[in-house]
Amino acid sequence: MNQTDAVTVNQTIKSAGKYRWSICALLFFATTINYLDRQVLSLTWKDFIAPEFHWTNSDYGDITALFSIFYAVSLLFAGRFVDWLDTKKGFLWAIGIWSVGACLHAFCGIATSGIITGEWFVGFEGSKQIISAVSNTSKVINVSVALFIFARLVLAIGEAGNFPAAIKTTAEYFPKKDRALATSIFNAGATVGALAAPISIPFIAESFGWEMSFIIIGALGFVWMGFWMFMYDKPEKHAKVNAAELEYIQQDDIADSKLAGFVPETKTKVSLADCFKYKQTWAFAFGKFMTDGVWWFFLFWTPAYLSSVYEMDSTEAALPLFVLYMITLLSIIGGWLPTYFVERKGMNPYEGRMRAMLIFAFFPLLALIAQPLGYISYWVPVIIIGIAGAAHQSWSANIFTTVGDMFPKKAIATITGIGGLAGGLGSTLINKGSGVLFDFTQRNWSLVNGQPLLEKYPQFLNPDAEKAFLAQKGVANLEEFLKLVSKSGDTVVNGINSGYMIIFSICAVCYLIGWVVMKTLVPKYQPITDL
Repeated sequence: MNQTDAVTVNQTIKSAGKYRWSICALLFFATTINYLDRQVLSLTWKDFIAPEFHWTNSDYGDITALFSIFYAVSLLFAGRFVDWLDTKKGFLWAIGIWSVGACLHAFCGIATSGIITGEWFVGFEGSKQIISAVSNTSKVINVSVALFIFARLVLAIGEAGNFPAAIKTTAEYFPKKDRALATSIFNAGATVGALAAPISIPFIAESFGWEMSFIIIGALGFVWMGFWMFMYDKPEKHAKVNAAELEYIQQDDIADSKLAGFVPETKTKVSLADCFKYKQTWAFAFGKFMTDGVWWFFLFWTPAYLSSVYEMDSTEAALPLFVLYMITLLSIIGGWLPTYFVERKGMNPYEGRMRAMLIFAFFPLLALIAQPLGYISYWVPVIIIGIAGAAHQSWSANIFTTVGDMFPKKAIATITGIGGLAGGLGSTLINKGSGVLFDFTQRNWSLVNGQPLLEKYPQFLNPDAEKAFLAQKGVANLEEFLKLVSKSGDTVVNGINSGYMIIFSICAVCYLIGWVVMKTLVPKYQPITDL
């Protein structure tokens, strides 16, 4: 940019309106609702749902893993759907579908009762009583898990549209130099949603039943749809975007049009197969594959971690979870740091983002000491997970905006969907693997008074004997039994602690691995001009 262009841009900034930030606020609230809906299950399953349906960690792991698969596959098509339908309609469809999916969870108990016993019109409390009287617990588990998986499928299909639509909206309303900041702001909605969840959802579930927590939180999406319908339009068509603001928004297009050999972007359809020809696509996808699962693991499993390791119920865990997600709000710095590198250090946007992402990649290494130092206080892992979460959200805001840096606007939602697919596959592996690992370590590595659990209680070697033994003790699963034994005065070392140590260690190194591969594939700024 020459001196004359710089003066023009500065004059434009002074006279430009601020309506683009109203749109950013809408994206923020959509993302907040998105993560609230996603968190309801993780905050209710341990204390409310698992005892009712006899779930284990592996059952919950199956549900979260399949949600990740559904979400990943849906992201691939959601991006193209948003590109095809347009941002306004695509976003409305997305949040409408996921709000319906969120509410569907509430009726899984009634449906389980209906399928097993034929009693359909019994209400929430009636279904609980009927299910508690069913002697075939395996059938209760299988039917309820299948129904929750279906509800998660609907939720995933809708939620997959949020980030492709939000990234596309950001590219429409913000110049490249501001996109990381705008993305970090709306992406902070994930943190605020996760922050609001533990201080609201357990108390709703405690007061009105776990079913109402899904319904009340799910209904928020329908409210958002009304605001989106009346507030959003393309910036060039919007009455509240003045000429100066539009010029500011489109400054990259104006600057590009002055370059020799510039070819205006066409509206031709983007081929999905063509997208995979570029190293930039693979770099973005690998970065998402390596890191998305870390955030989802912390999101889905931290409440269970506090329950398993520190024996907190959902209301006791509310404060540490609130503090944890308050710490992740530091991620807004992630939008400012690349701007500093661009404006103060003279880097191009891609180089500035990659420099910032390298810095963020070192913070999750603290997770290596979260479990070893957890004996001091539960606040140690809570604070460390919060720092790792802030680093992830900072990383996430920047990796999303690398798409807008390198790809034409017509391909942004599609490329974002491809990255989301990769991230979802990574999330599937870590969530399913975590559930299996936690059940394995809890069963095989737990000690009671220094004696291996399976030696002291051989009933756990046989599934049928285990069910009868747990029923005799009046508990729903192995974890509740270990808590019962601990309260009776025996010394219990829960093997699940080692399972969490393994997963924390994996999460700690994912970002550095992701960054190295991304930098290897795309070592310098290489915008795509032939797609």
